[in-house]
Amino acid sequence: MLKGKVALVTGSSRGIGRAIALRLAREGADVIVNYFRRREAAEQTARDIEKLGVKASVIRANVGEPEKLDEMFDAVAESFGRLDIFVSNAASGLPRSALNLDAKVWGWTMDINARAFLLGAQRAAGLMEGRGGKIVAITSLGSKLVWPGYIAIGVSKATLEALVRYLAVELAPKDICVNAVGASLIETGAGLLYLKAALSGNDSVLPTTPAGRLVSPEDVAGVVAFLCSCESFMIRGQTIIVDGGMSLAPVSYVEKRGGG
Repeated sequence: MLKGKVALVTGSSRGIGRAIALRLAREGADVIVNYFRRREAAEQTARDIEKLGVKASVIRANVGEPEKLDEMFDAVAESFGRLDIFVSNAASGLPRSALNLDAKVWGWTMDINARAFLLGAQRAAGLMEGRGGKIVAITSLGSKLVWPGYIAIGVSKATLEALVRYLAVELAPKDICVNAVGASLIETGAGLLYLKAALSGNDSVLPTTPAGRLVSPEDVAGVVAFLCSCESFMIRGQTIIVDGGMSLAPVSYVEKRGGG
C-alpha cells in the first residue's frame, strides 16, 4: 500500500511512535526513526524495520528546538531528496494542575507538542509538494476531556488539532492531506500514568471502554497507516478518534479493567 514511500515518524523509538513506524514499514514504506534520548531503542526499532524488507535510518533531534528540527529535515532532504509521509508523534509534558503550572513547563509542552508540528509541517511540505503527501499528527482525547494533571498537554493537543484544520486547507492545493489521530488512554501511555497518580496509584479503579479494553499502540498505528494511504484522499483536516468508545462514556469506571 505504501511501497516506495519515505516516511518520517518523530518520537518513534518506543510506544505509539514505534508501533506507527513498524506499521508503515509493513505497508512497504522506508522509515526514518526520530528520537531524542533513547538511542538504543531507536536503533532497535530501525533494525526491526529493516527485518521487514525496507530501509530504515535513525536521526537524533529534539523537535522542540527549531534549529534541531531544521537539521533533521536537512538530513532527510540530503539522504532521500523527498518525503511522502510525516507523522508528528513526539510529545512531552509533566503532570501539573492549573494553579501549579509554571511558565517553563507550559512553554516546553507547547513547543514540543504544537510548535514542532507547525514547523515540521512547513518543512515537510517543501519535500512532498505535488506528490500526494500525507501529514498526520498524533493528538489525545485530553484535548477535549479533562484528565487530572493533564492541562498543559491537553491545551497543547487542542492547539495541535486547530493547526491540523488550518494546514489541511492551506496545503490542499499542494496535493498534501493533513489529518490527526486522537488516542484515548493507551495501555502503556502517559495519560494512564497521570490518572493512576491522581487515583493515588490505585490500580483497582481504572477506566474501561465499551470495547472492553484500553487502546493499544497498534490500534493507533492502523488508523495512521490508513490516513497515509490513497484510500484516505477525501479525508482532510479531521481528527479520527481511536478510543474504544471511551469518549461516549467518559465517567464509566469499574473495578478491574474490562470488568462489570
